[in-house]
Amino acid sequence: VEFPPLPGTFWSTDLTSTAGYDNILQHLNDGRKNCKEYEDFLKERAIIEEKYGKELINLSRKKPCGQTELNTLKKALEVFKQRIDSVGQSHIQLAQSFREEARKMEDFREKQKLHRKKIELIMEAIHKNKNLQYKKTMESKRLYEQRCRDKDEAEQAVHRSANLVTQKQQEKLFMKLAQTKSTLEDSDRAYQQNVNTLEKIREEWENEHIKACEFFETQECERISYFRNALWVHVNQLSQDCVQSDEKYEEIRRSLEACNIDKDIEFFVNYRKIGNMPPAPVVYENYYNTPRNTTPVRNQAPPPGIGR
Repeated sequence: VEFPPLPGTFWSTDLTSTAGYDNILQHLNDGRKNCKEYEDFLKERAIIEEKYGKELINLSRKKPCGQTELNTLKKALEVFKQRIDSVGQSHIQLAQSFREEARKMEDFREKQKLHRKKIELIMEAIHKNKNLQYKKTMESKRLYEQRCRDKDEAEQAVHRSANLVTQKQQEKLFMKLAQTKSTLEDSDRAYQQNVNTLEKIREEWENEHIKACEFFETQECERISYFRNALWVHVNQLSQDCVQSDEKYEEIRRSLEACNIDKDIEFFVNYRKIGNMPPAPVVYENYYNTPRNTTPVRNQAPPPGIGR
């Protein structure tokens, strides 16, 4: 990817301006804030996954679900509840993975902050030194220009009073002129010295600014790459959890395929059977025609059409 380097696009013609540097710092701080927001997102998602997992486990362990079924369907239901329990466990493990990823992002973010702080302190000090020296230089320039005006006024006063004042007054004017020239020379030297000092500081600031921008550019590339990869890992974890859950659901499907209706009916019949003879019909008995001392004999065979 081709893009202009940071040092070449964040200069300002104003020596005291830090607008370009401030824009870079603001972007870096925004990036750090974005990483923090992603950390919080992962932590919140972990809470959701953990709660969901615990609810699934409680549901599978405490809620009756076909508890009186028999044979193959009973086995299928046992597999069903076991795998739902396993799905719940996997969501709890997924929540722990999310918390671990959030911790890694926090470590990365704090590490970048610590390294960047060293550069920021250097730049803060050099900005302060540069601005103070610039202010001092501009003050010495102002004083130098005032001394120039004072010297010019003294020269003009000498020229104007050449034939109008006494010798003593003229000597006084020359003395003042000499004094203003001496003061001008001092202010001139001070001004030049401050300009030279400012230039050295400017060169130092320029070099540090370039190094800082290059460092910040490298950090931002690392941050974007790390953030992108972290999102990739997160999505992979979600996909993997779906795959694992589907594998558990597939086990449930296989157990349901093994469920045999005929076998379950046969199992129930054999497990709960009582006898193979139905009750005999109740027949009419005439009181007068039935011997009183004779015990009614139960029909041994049902009438035709009964019991089929």
